[in-house]
Amino acid sequence: MQEKEELQAIITELDRTIKMLVRRDFELSGIKEKREVELKELDHIAKLFIRRDLELTQIREKRENEFQKLEERTKELEESKKALLNILEDVEEEKKRAEDEKNKTETIIKSFADGLLLLEEEKITIFNPKAEEIFGLKEEEVKEKTIWSLKENKRIAPLTVLLKTEKNRIFRKELSLGEGLIVEVSTTAVLRKGKELGNIVILHDITREKFIERMKTEFVSIAAHQLRTPLSAVKWILKMFLDGDMGQISETQSQFLQKTYDSNERMINLVNDLLSVARIEEGRFLQKMEKYEMADIILEAVGALKETAEKRGLSFNYILPSKKMPKVSIDKEKIIIAIQNIIENAVSYTKSGGIDISVDYTPLQNEFMVRVQDTGIGIPENQKVRIFSRFFRGGIAVKTETEGTGLGLFIAKNIIEAHNGKIWFDSQEGYGTTFYFTLPADGIAGKKFK
Repeated sequence: MQEKEELQAIITELDRTIKMLVRRDFELSGIKEKREVELKELDHIAKLFIRRDLELTQIREKRENEFQKLEERTKELEESKKALLNILEDVEEEKKRAEDEKNKTETIIKSFADGLLLLEEEKITIFNPKAEEIFGLKEEEVKEKTIWSLKENKRIAPLTVLLKTEKNRIFRKELSLGEGLIVEVSTTAVLRKGKELGNIVILHDITREKFIERMKTEFVSIAAHQLRTPLSAVKWILKMFLDGDMGQISETQSQFLQKTYDSNERMINLVNDLLSVARIEEGRFLQKMEKYEMADIILEAVGALKETAEKRGLSFNYILPSKKMPKVSIDKEKIIIAIQNIIENAVSYTKSGGIDISVDYTPLQNEFMVRVQDTGIGIPENQKVRIFSRFFRGGIAVKTETEGTGLGLFIAKNIIEAHNGKIWFDSQEGYGTTFYFTLPADGIAGKKFK
């Protein structure tokens, strides 16, 4: 019985222990589940920390990159600052240099011997002291004013008329400003990158030069007139001796008298040329304008030189229009002188062969063109620019023909241009020269010479 009770007690104890173990197992399971939840939370937190750590790493790297870029930018800014300071120094130097150049230019303009005006959009922006002297005005009175607003001034008025009527932007003209003052006006455009900014007007006082030129012309004219009378008397006396009107003379005497007659004739030609030049310079050369047949004028001009040409073994070849042409309005005497001067040159500097003379008429322009072609010595390239100058004779021409005044082509050019014509030439040294000139059929009388 006792054993049964002990067994029962053991069983009861075991049952209690089992129950306790079961309860403990349940508790452990709960703890395990709780720990698993906690582990999951810890794992989640750990992942969050890892992700946060990665984000922080990326942020740190980004900040480091930004800091590096900032350092580089700071360095660039420092370098830019240095470069800018250098540029500013250069600008200051250039500004100072520009100021120096400006002062130098202003000094040059103020000390310029000629009057100088700068017109920008027709306003006067520069008016130097010489211009003040010429016009009798101060710079402050005219600066920033249009030149047209000053036309009431007696001396500026002629300049405004010239600038208004002259179509060319670049020109050179003589201009009388009244009270005996004569200036040479030159204008030129001021350009920058192809754009016209204004015009410079230069006024050169030529009053003294014109006075001296007029005195010289008057002296030449008076001297030539005074010389012509005795030379003409000598000519006719010599002619009387040569013709036997003063009695018989020997052959030797005749030869000496002929040489004297020829020399006297050259002197008369020189005097006549000087008188022509004097009339040209005085602008009173053309006198009687009438209408003539151009072909008749050519034949008459050539007729006086035919004998001289034949003595040299030269012939004249004419190409004259067969069809009817209008008459030309000219001062016959002067045009014949011009044509003879051109043909005389051809005869003098051509040793053999012929001289071609042609006349053409162009209805569209209503003008005649005359061509005189020779096969003579030609004109050297370096002397062509001076061919129409007074008293100029080329080196080869002087050697070929010692006689001559160097006035023939100067006179011819002025006569033709006085008729509103043009003259020019083509030439090659050793191969001859061709002179061309045009004359308008209606003519223009009384044109002033330059």
